[in-house]
Amino acid sequence: MKSYSDSVTQYCYDVLEGKEIAGELVKLACKRHLRDLDRQGAEEFPYIFIPEKAERVFKFFSFCKHTKGKLAGQPINLEPFQKFIIGSIFGWVHKDTGLRRYRKAYVQLGRKNGKSTILSGTGLYMLMADGEEGAEIYSTATKKDQAKIVYDDAKNMVIRSKDLSKRLKPNRDMIYHEKTNSKFVPLSKDTKSLDGLSPYLGIIDEYHAHPTPEMYDVIVSGMGQRTQPLLFIITTAGFELNYPCYKEYKYCCQLLDGTLKNEEYFVYIAQLDKNDDYRDANVWIKANPLLAKTEEGMNYLRGELKIALDMPEKLRNFLTKNMNIWVDEKDNGYMDMKKWRACNKELPNLEGKECIVGVDLSSKIDLTSVTAEFPLENGEYAIISHSFIPENAIRTKEIKDKVPYSLWIKQGYITATPGDIVDYEFVKQYIRDLNVKYKVKEICFDPWNATQFATDMMNEGFECVEIRQGYKTLSEPTKNIRELVYQGKIIHGNNPVLTWAVSNAVTKQDPNENIMLDKAKSTNRIDPIASLINAHSRAMLYMREKDVNEHILSDDFSF
Repeated sequence: MKSYSDSVTQYCYDVLEGKEIAGELVKLACKRHLRDLDRQGAEEFPYIFIPEKAERVFKFFSFCKHTKGKLAGQPINLEPFQKFIIGSIFGWVHKDTGLRRYRKAYVQLGRKNGKSTILSGTGLYMLMADGEEGAEIYSTATKKDQAKIVYDDAKNMVIRSKDLSKRLKPNRDMIYHEKTNSKFVPLSKDTKSLDGLSPYLGIIDEYHAHPTPEMYDVIVSGMGQRTQPLLFIITTAGFELNYPCYKEYKYCCQLLDGTLKNEEYFVYIAQLDKNDDYRDANVWIKANPLLAKTEEGMNYLRGELKIALDMPEKLRNFLTKNMNIWVDEKDNGYMDMKKWRACNKELPNLEGKECIVGVDLSSKIDLTSVTAEFPLENGEYAIISHSFIPENAIRTKEIKDKVPYSLWIKQGYITATPGDIVDYEFVKQYIRDLNVKYKVKEICFDPWNATQFATDMMNEGFECVEIRQGYKTLSEPTKNIRELVYQGKIIHGNNPVLTWAVSNAVTKQDPNENIMLDKAKSTNRIDPIASLINAHSRAMLYMREKDVNEHILSDDFSF
């Protein structure tokens, strides 16, 4: 085993070498830290890791006392995974300014794994020991009782510590630090006024329970005057895939797997892996890095599993709260993204070759996508995908969708059309340009909202084919694209917009095991992959006809 002087880096090697059992997403977080160490201080990555800054926070936690259970009253000695989380957040800084790198943190753990301890201690540190005058620390929730859980833990830490109680004044609704004129306050949706806040630290505990992003938005919108604020989300998985936390979770998964990049967002997600058997106690530690290390914790989990097996209606709760798995997330993800990224080969020379064009016009205020699919002689399919977005919506959609539309426009993967809606004339011109360089055999379109578009293109001489949006039409091409990806026969050229859409896609299934993409449950835009499936529904048939004809011509007939 490698040995390192700082506990953050040591944890990474312990995880990756198997000393600490962890799931794939935790391994990705560790790889991210090690990768960043190799490039720290470079012009394109102006951050450095200073272990002493992390150790300072660890030292502060030792002045805090446990408030519950058999450890109540004893100093807090952080577990390795807790040191990795806290040490990463406070140890990474900008090489020139010394300000913290991470402005947001998302941590997802199973129930009873010390979430409140991490949040309460971090809140007290940033209240009194982080050098910020007039710091405002808020623990937030939809209801005040929930918001006070973290706050009350912090207050009890102060009461139990002689060192902290000398410096802090806790009361029912505020912990006050007189020296820096700073305060720690519980904040909820039913607080009388949410205006005028200037959060230094905004804590969102159990974000999965928030039906709207209101508290998230209140915290972030008030941080503008702070030089190194932090939004800290800690949650378990949840049941509501339409709530904002699930979207945040998917975004964070994309940060870890490299689909998206945000150097100022720290992510740690402890959950079971896709193929893990939740009945196998050996894998429970992946979602429970604290609880599963004690016999009491394992007995608790065994008891919860027994209830879930005896009462099937309780299984969802066990999977979500104890195994940290978002309900419905295990089986309905469309694509294995590792296999998709393995198809990241350079596009061959396609000039003059025939292609099938798929169009997903969607709504004029959203993303519109066009995909040209080229069936190749060797059985592979090359893909060129392009999207369109209204120019006036770019900033709003970047905030809502949490993706870099502006960068993708600059890189040439998206065209911004003037105004508030997508101008379909730009889409038509793009297809005309495709036909000049290549040979557009057909344009395949979803008939919803596209009748006039198809009529216009037919009037220009293009062959247009209506692709009905149902299981009967879409199941086979949806399955076949996935099969081709797994066989390495798709060439997508690392188009980041298409890759993002594929990672967002989930499927639904009918009683006959036919599948199609589920736009209602997909976590974000899927228009590029929808346009590809439209194209593939015809390209797949042409490839099969070609194979049949070649087979017939190659037969040795005897008369």
